[in-house]
Amino acid sequence: MLKKLRENYIEIEKQTVSAMITVYCRGHGHELPCAECEALREYALKRLDKCPYGNEKPACKDCPIHCYKPAMREKIKQVMRYSGPRMLWKYPWLSVSHKISQLINKPKSTIGL
Repeated sequence: MLKKLRENYIEIEKQTVSAMITVYCRGHGHELPCAECEALREYALKRLDKCPYGNEKPACKDCPIHCYKPAMREKIKQVMRYSGPRMLWKYPWLSVSHKISQLINKPKSTIGL
């Protein structure tokens, strides 16, 4: 199971970010899909496609490369803050897979090297 999670990490991330944006959009009474949330989804998916780490990608908060434009980065942070606590109830499998994947792809410490 862990091997499958690692091999499909980018796809799991895409599903997770899409679900988070949907939760955010619905929770804020937007008509689905609203233009702003759809633009954020497309941007996030493009960023995942171009990630130089591929399936070895760390969680964005732990990543040494910040590939989002500042405005989009702030928007995705808002989405994640709102959606994160709600994901376990609405998308339990994605939530658990995402957490496990984050643990698997934890960046290695470079202290002492």
